[in-house]
Amino acid sequence: MAVPRSAASVSVADRALRGVADLIKLLPSGTVFLFQFLSPLVTNNGHCAVFNKVLSGVLVALCGGFCAFSSFTDSYVGSDGRVYYGVVTRRGLRTFATDPDAAGRDLSGYRLRAGDFVHAALALLVFAAIALLDADTVACLYPALEVSERTMMAVLPPVVGGVASYAFMVFPNNRHGVGYQPTRATEDFQHKP
Repeated sequence: MAVPRSAASVSVADRALRGVADLIKLLPSGTVFLFQFLSPLVTNNGHCAVFNKVLSGVLVALCGGFCAFSSFTDSYVGSDGRVYYGVVTRRGLRTFATDPDAAGRDLSGYRLRAGDFVHAALALLVFAAIALLDADTVACLYPALEVSERTMMAVLPPVVGGVASYAFMVFPNNRHGVGYQPTRATEDFQHKP
C-alpha cells in the first residue's frame, strides 16, 4: 500500500521539476546542438589559424545571441488552432505570422518584463559556460587555459547550470518561445480523440 505524499513534498518536487523544465526552455537545445555540431568544423578541431578564430568567434556570438533573443519570444494558440509565435515588446506580443483574429485578441498580456532580461542574461551565461569552455573552442581561442585551468573547465559549467536552475526554480519563466508549445496547445493536443 502506497503512502500518500504530503502537500509540501509534492509542492517541492513540482517546483524542482518546473525549475528543470524552465532550464530546458532557457537554453534552446537546437542552438546548443548547432554549436556542438559546427564548433569542430570552424575551429578545425582546435588547430586554428586566424580565419578559424574569427569563424569561431562569429559562431559563439550568433548562437549566444539567439539564446538571449529566444528569451524575448512567446506564443499563443489562435482560434484556428495554429500556434502563433512572436517577439514580446513593451506593448505586447508582435507575431511573426498574421493571425486573422489578432484584432479581437488582447496581446498586451505578453508585455516585456524585467524578468525577461534576467532570463536572457542567464541564458547567455549558461551558453557561454558551455561554448567558451568547449574543448575545441579553448584549444582554438585560448590554448594556455587548457593546460593551466583544467579544474575550472570541468567544474564551472555544472556550477553555472546549478545556479541557473536554482534561479529558475525560484523565479519561473512562463514564456513559450520559439520551439516550445504553449500550455493550451499541449492540452488541446492531448485531449483530441
